[in-house]
Amino acid sequence: MPITELTALALAAQLHAGELKIAEALDAYYAKIEASGLNCYISLCREHAYARAAEVQVRLDAGDVRSPLAGVPIAVDDLLCTKGLETTCASKMLKGFVPPYDAATIEKINAADMIILGKTNMDEFAMGSTTETSAYGPTKNPRDRARVPGGSAGGSAAAVAAGEAPIALGSDTGGSIRQPAAHCGVTGLKPTYGAVSRYGLIAYASSLDQVGPIARDAADCAALFGIIRGRDARDSTSMEWPDKPAKPLQGLKIGVPKEFFGEGLNPEVAAAVLAAKDRLAALGARTGECSLPIVEYAIPTHYIIACAEASSNLARFDGIKYGHASENAQNLRDTYILSRSEGFGMEVKRRIMLGNFVLSAGQFDAYYKKALQAKRLIQQSFFEAFEQFDVILGPVAPTTAPRLGSSLADPLKMYLGDIYTVMVSIAGLPAVSVPCGVDSDGLPIGLQLIGRPFEEGTLLGVAGEGFA
Repeated sequence: MPITELTALALAAQLHAGELKIAEALDAYYAKIEASGLNCYISLCREHAYARAAEVQVRLDAGDVRSPLAGVPIAVDDLLCTKGLETTCASKMLKGFVPPYDAATIEKINAADMIILGKTNMDEFAMGSTTETSAYGPTKNPRDRARVPGGSAGGSAAAVAAGEAPIALGSDTGGSIRQPAAHCGVTGLKPTYGAVSRYGLIAYASSLDQVGPIARDAADCAALFGIIRGRDARDSTSMEWPDKPAKPLQGLKIGVPKEFFGEGLNPEVAAAVLAAKDRLAALGARTGECSLPIVEYAIPTHYIIACAEASSNLARFDGIKYGHASENAQNLRDTYILSRSEGFGMEVKRRIMLGNFVLSAGQFDAYYKKALQAKRLIQQSFFEAFEQFDVILGPVAPTTAPRLGSSLADPLKMYLGDIYTVMVSIAGLPAVSVPCGVDSDGLPIGLQLIGRPFEEGTLLGVAGEGFA
């Protein structure tokens, strides 16, 4: 089997057995990237990668294997700070920015002797669902180049699907790992909020953001998640990993919310998800209907909270300390206005303006405060469902991957495409997206499995056993 078609763990096995050298793997992936034309990467770091490969190869040759994925190349979302490597968030605002430190997750993959291939394309500051808001142009879906790969971590998902990386890191605020994984036909894990440190993740919405793995299968996701999870003193929201035992699929109680199968869901997507439910039942799971009536409030709740936090987090980009500084500014006021006007794209500006509006004195109680109250109701709705079921099952997205150019013309439609994923982020729960079929055009369909906090092991176990 070609190197670029191996899973991360299969590649690791060959590297650790001495059957393959890390430099050979890098050669194969870089050749694939150069030939693809998919625009999965914003920047590549060949010199850094080969230098790291030489260091790690010495350890592997000496039998010093520091992790299950030691020596494995990895693609990294351009939202994560990488010391000495440009980090742009796919924005003109941060073009040329080279962080002086590594994000916590980057520290962990470096300690695990993984090799960074490059920084992947994404929607600007993670604001979007298609990668079309990137200042570096959209990524194309490897399953159909006329389609979007999803977003915001579309570059990472497309890279894994296309064989341009065996595994990748992405970030998920409202579905940005799960939705591109579904559209590209790979597996993606959105961890429990607090399971992975956000230190060094350039913030979009701090109460929702979470770093997670994207891979060919659940086993690879589990291996990478085992490396990046855990408490970090630099992130006060991160928590010690409780290491809950995974529940077996046999006898597992799986709930299917009736609200997930209403108006707006593509019939082919619905059929594939229900067929996946029947498949799990045939393997010994117990399935039944449940209700999440609060689902209709998920989209407005998410976008009010996310935009409010984004308007605050992005206030730091002012053309003074770092980031784009307008050459046309004549005074301090011009510097602020022109730098931000030139540096940010239209979707980012839209969300900053919406965030400023809902946080304003006259609108705070009517919008932001109510959104926080709705957040509590959404969390409560899930907790009530988990009193009866171990796992919640449903679609990742209402449709398969849209055509390039069709989403940005109607932002509201783009936002509504996140209906099944945003509520999970609001509740801070773990969820995995796993391929469960294709539509009549051959486009991948994703199944979403949602679990209780810190029960990623159960979700990945179900994904691995039921959809290997």
